[in-house]
Amino acid sequence: MASERRSTAPAIVVQLLLGMALFGSATPLSKLIGQQFSVFTASCMRMLIACLVLAPFTWLLTKRFAGAKRSDWWVIVAISLFGMVGFTAAMLFGMRLTTGVIGSTIMSATPAVTAGAAVVFFGAAMNWRTSGALALAVAGIVAINLLRTEGGGDTEAPILGAALVAMAVCFEAAYTLLSRKLSDGISSLEATLAASLIAALVFVVLAIVFDPQPFDFSDVGQTGWFAVAFWGAATAGLAPVLWYNGARKAPGALTAGAMAVMPLSALVLSYLLLGEPFRWSHLLGFGLVFSGLVLMIVEHSKSED
Repeated sequence: MASERRSTAPAIVVQLLLGMALFGSATPLSKLIGQQFSVFTASCMRMLIACLVLAPFTWLLTKRFAGAKRSDWWVIVAISLFGMVGFTAAMLFGMRLTTGVIGSTIMSATPAVTAGAAVVFFGAAMNWRTSGALALAVAGIVAINLLRTEGGGDTEAPILGAALVAMAVCFEAAYTLLSRKLSDGISSLEATLAASLIAALVFVVLAIVFDPQPFDFSDVGQTGWFAVAFWGAATAGLAPVLWYNGARKAPGALTAGAMAVMPLSALVLSYLLLGEPFRWSHLLGFGLVFSGLVLMIVEHSKSED
């Protein structure tokens, strides 16, 4: 079992890298989807599509909730409300207002924010790498917003949008930390499927109550349909399967290093999919946050190995 866990076989490397690349694509896709769909309707569709992808993997690869404890279900409900409902809605509302590059930069701070939350809520140790990563993340986010120039692809309320994406990062951190509270009797795959089902039901209610035209797809174009299908199937369905399966078998250093792919994927796709113009301020802001991510990769690698 130990040798399997520490395997660096090409198939495992591909799973880690592809999983992180798919996670990263969610940020620019959120902007495309937010432009064509009502927020809660799109979110509901994402969760339903993810369930369709996750269900067969859960059936074939797990014990199908046979080992789940009662406490696990309370954790899953919290994961669903914070890590899926809160995260998805905040991302869609935020990406409607800000640019893909700014959103990608802020999402790069997720590991640092997660580490900071672990210190505050779980008494984890704070060291110079963790504190440095948080400082660099804040500096990068501030820099890319302050050095932003008007026009050229910026949206009407980029600061408010950035704040909402930052809120999504906090929800993502809550997802990660809550997942640590699950017992050994339930796998990450089972928990993700169950939380997705709960989130889908919540989004149905939210769509009916708050969306101006719930589940009205008359104005959705071909690009919108492709984006929401990929958003649900790849970023919420396939990506967790690839990542968790690879991370279970790979050494900590490899798993930590693969985390760098997510923000790079988000940034590159923001230019390619959204057609956003390159600015030198992007290098400064993203570079600061990415430097913080490197510190967290080193910290995660040392703690795992």
